[in-house]
Amino acid sequence: MKIALFSACQYDQDYFNEFNTGHQLTYFVDALNEQTAILAKGYDVICLFVNDVVNKTVLETLKANGVKLIVLRCAGFNNVDIKAADALDIPVLRVPAYSPEAVAEHAMALILTLNRKTHKAYNRVREGNFSLEKLMGFNLHNRKVAVIGTGNIGKALCNILKGFGCQISAYDIYPDEQLKALGVVYGTLEETLAGADIVSLHCPLMDSTKHMINKETLKLFKHGAMLINTSRGGLINTKDVVEALKNCQLGYLGLDVYEQEGGLFFKDNSEGIIQDDLITRLISFPNVLITSHQGFFTKEAMEQIATTTYNNIEAFINKAELVNRVVV
Repeated sequence: MKIALFSACQYDQDYFNEFNTGHQLTYFVDALNEQTAILAKGYDVICLFVNDVVNKTVLETLKANGVKLIVLRCAGFNNVDIKAADALDIPVLRVPAYSPEAVAEHAMALILTLNRKTHKAYNRVREGNFSLEKLMGFNLHNRKVAVIGTGNIGKALCNILKGFGCQISAYDIYPDEQLKALGVVYGTLEETLAGADIVSLHCPLMDSTKHMINKETLKLFKHGAMLINTSRGGLINTKDVVEALKNCQLGYLGLDVYEQEGGLFFKDNSEGIIQDDLITRLISFPNVLITSHQGFFTKEAMEQIATTTYNNIEAFINKAELVNRVVV
């Protein structure tokens, strides 16, 4: 099959070349959108990532250009109009669980870094400053951590937090019985947020979860609490979070995702002027730590993404069951 891979970075090429099962690949650095959809002409399959935009207009262009299949090299699919794809008879397949531990471990890294300020200590020591002033953190042992969403990633984080001796509360419309057996306490969103020292988000982005962290839910946070988001940027109303940081209702913020990350993340913008005023404001806070959607980025995860994507394509070719098809 002829496959066009959009939003391609060098590491995508490395892993998709290594695990190629006999397909012809073309890599496009550009993201897929209404302006670049014409590039897919002549390809059977397009392979996409989180910031590619696949709306009805794009899908109609893809269909007219002969595209038969869309494969996502990620778990999230909020950037694809699934109903429109179904209407055009273009199946959309994804990688539902490439490495839950990778994202959970990154969330834990954000928590530890923000708390113990190791990033600041590193820079100080490199400049010959060995002072401990303003580097004080707090014990995680016995602290209440609210995990919002206990799917594969949220569950992996709960297991990590258990090792630190945290008190874990959780919110999910489908409580996990194994986590309950470990002592995780489920409640409503309001009950779970109340009194938590740390809140970590692990939900898909849907209409029901968009901006679930806003000025109203932030009022439920313990004064000075930490908020971590390694899931989807749209779960957070960024303007409301900025206000919560300014008035110190929110004490720490760790982000691996950002609602307007398209055009920013996965690119070197160091020589340009960032036009997004919200992210530049966030970067200015001393108690904010932002990474550029790297939570998934481990060797194990990249291997799983490549192999599962090829398995999805092979299933389509062989008219086998499309177990990873996105259905809404």
